Amino acid sequence: MNVKLGLLGRIIVAIAFGIIVGSLVTERFDWIVRSFVTFNGVFGQFLSFAIPLIIIGFIIPGIGELGKGAGKLVGITALIAYLSTVIAGLLAFGTANNVFPRILSGSFGKMGNPEDALLKGFLEIEIPPVFGVMTALVIAFVFGIGIASIKSERLLALSIDFRSIIELVIGKVIIPLLPFHIAGIFMNMTYAGQVAQILSVFALVFVIIIVLHFVMLTLQYTIAGIVNHENPFRLLKTMMPAYFTAIGTQSSAATIPVTLRQTKINDTDEEVANFVIPLCATIHLAGSTITLTSVVIAILYLNDMPVTFGAIFPFILALGVTMIAAPGVPGGGVMAAIGLFASMLGFNETMISLAIALYIAQDSFGTAANVTGDGAIAKIVHVIKRHTSILDDQNSKKTA
Repeated sequence: MNVKLGLLGRIIVAIAFGIIVGSLVTERFDWIVRSFVTFNGVFGQFLSFAIPLIIIGFIIPGIGELGKGAGKLVGITALIAYLSTVIAGLLAFGTANNVFPRILSGSFGKMGNPEDALLKGFLEIEIPPVFGVMTALVIAFVFGIGIASIKSERLLALSIDFRSIIELVIGKVIIPLLPFHIAGIFMNMTYAGQVAQILSVFALVFVIIIVLHFVMLTLQYTIAGIVNHENPFRLLKTMMPAYFTAIGTQSSAATIPVTLRQTKINDTDEEVANFVIPLCATIHLAGSTITLTSVVIAILYLNDMPVTFGAIFPFILALGVTMIAAPGVPGGGVMAAIGLFASMLGFNETMISLAIALYIAQDSFGTAANVTGDGAIAKIVHVIKRHTSILDDQNSKKTA
């Protein structure tokens, strides 16, 4: 009987394998760990090389396609989705900044410099990226907005083809090799005696993340309920099939049929639901933003690095934009965002790999929060469309 593990299952197996091997290996056989570390070094360099290409490959056609199908409501939907994502990040920051110092006290700074205890690889290979992350973001916006403005079908088609190549790299290279990379990271951390502390810390963090997901959903549906004069908890309850479907699929795109059906059951305008739900499946990642913000703040605390609003707020703003680039695969959110970890927060390779592993462990819950929130945005846009139509009708009558 063949059992096919999803990405989460492979990540769990990889973490368990890394911990077991790391705890059993003695100094005489440390070459086993160093072999994995050597692979990690090469893979990490390739990942750094690929990050700017991922950003360009997904943001340019994303903006280009938005402009192509535009209209006032599409722009409004994108703005609401972005604001929702930023608010989710601020909610995570406020909670983490106030709660983490209390529940994680005694864990901060105990690791010292993690690089000091970890083994090094047999060799180091450098694969420098063509340009930096911020340069990639600026290029992506310049070309994306330009394509949308001049309505260039050729450039849009070219950017879509480039996105297909990047999707192939992610789906056939990065995602399949990611479990081996994470196994090596946990193997090395276990050998260095760090992994027990990390896992105990993040067990508490995970509970807080899931609670924050539901706080954010309650806020989204409270706003949607108020503007529609409907019971927000009834609206949220109707969307629960989408929530649980997303937990199983780990994919916003794969959950679209269920999300769309439940959104229409909530008496959302059919035209609004038909464009808001597929659009938000790509650009609205409030749940993933909560997960990423909470995880990176916990890692910063764990490594005794400063956590300030001045540092985290720009990260959240950039994260909200970068989430547009998230590939439609499990773990895609963190793949699009990892460039910001090093460029804006000063993460090293070990911290980035830890963030990837911890994010993926929560990915299904973050995805579930994302798609469930899409229904609330659709209800808000439903009201905006209704009032816009009323205004248009009144203006037409005045003109006549």
